Amino acid sequence: MDALALPLLNGLVYGLLLFLLAAGLTLIFSLLGVLNFAHGSFYMLGAYLAWQCGQWLGFWGGLAAAPLGVALVASAFEITVLRPLRPRGHVPELLATFAFGLVLVEVARLVWGSAAVPYAVPAGLQGPLFRLDGLAFPAYRALVAAIALGALGLSWLLLWRTRAGLVVLAALSDAPAVAALGHDVRATQSAVFAAGAALAGLAGAAGAPLLVTEPDMAAQTGALLFAVIVIGGVGSLRGALAGALLVGELQTLAVAVDASPADLLRHLGWHVDLTGTGLLPSLLHLQLSRAAPLLPYLLLVAVLALRPGGLTAGATRAADAW
Repeated sequence: MDALALPLLNGLVYGLLLFLLAAGLTLIFSLLGVLNFAHGSFYMLGAYLAWQCGQWLGFWGGLAAAPLGVALVASAFEITVLRPLRPRGHVPELLATFAFGLVLVEVARLVWGSAAVPYAVPAGLQGPLFRLDGLAFPAYRALVAAIALGALGLSWLLLWRTRAGLVVLAALSDAPAVAALGHDVRATQSAVFAAGAALAGLAGAAGAPLLVTEPDMAAQTGALLFAVIVIGGVGSLRGALAGALLVGELQTLAVAVDASPADLLRHLGWHVDLTGTGLLPSLLHLQLSRAAPLLPYLLLVAVLALRPGGLTAGATRAADAW
C-alpha cells in the first residue's frame, strides 16, 4: 500500500487540475445552457500566454497574466459572437464555440509554431517536497494542487458570500425572474463566461509545465474534459469533482501499476490459458500503462450504459451541486 501512496497523491493533483477545468465549463453550461467546445482551447491559450508572459514578467507574472488574458479573449467572443446568436437557440452557439476553438488552435500555430514550447517548472520548485517509500513528491505538484484548491475556494466564496454571486446563483435557477428584478442578466452571463474561461486559462498556466505545451493539447484535453463532466453529470459541480478525481486517479494508477489483466488473474489465482494469438489474449496481456489514455472513455461508456445521467444524476444545476 505504501507503494501506491505517491501515485495516489499524483492522481489527486491531476484530478484537481481537471476539476479546475471542468468547474469553469460547468458554470458556463449551467448559466448559458450551451457546452463550450472552445474550453480546451482556452486551456491551451492559458498555457501559451503564461509561457510568453513569463519571458517578460517571470513565472509568477505569467501565471497571473494568463487567466486575465484568456478572460479578455473569452469576454470579447461572448459579447460579439455568442450574445447575438443567443436568440437563435443553442445549436448556433455550440457551433460557434467549436469554430472559435479551432481558430484559437490555428492562431497558436501561427504565433508559436506547431512544436512544443519550453514551458518548464521554475528552478525554485523543481526539487522534491517530501519523499514516500524513497520516491520524491515534487514541490511543483503541491503548488498546482494549492492553486486549484485556492481558485475553487475563492469561486465558492464569491458565489455564496457576495451580492454578485447571489445574483449569479439566482440567474442559474430563473434568469427571467432575475431580469424582472432589474438585474442585467446579459452582463451576468458575460461575467460567468469570462470567469469560466479564466479558470481554464489558470489550469493551463499551472498545469502545462507538468505536461507539454503545444497546439494539440487543446483537442486532447477538450475530449478528456467532456468525458469528465459526462461521467460526473453534466451541469453538476459536485459531479465534475467526482468525475475529475476518478479519472485522475484511474489514469495515474494505471501508469503506476503497469500490470496487465493477465497479471491480475494470476495474482488472484485464476489459471486461464492465455497462450496463442487473437484479440482476447492480446487484450489480456496489454499493459495498463499503454491503455491509460483509453480508460476514461471506457469508464464513460460504462457510466452511460449503467447511469446515463452521470454519477450525480439529479444535481443538474451548479447552484444545487455546491
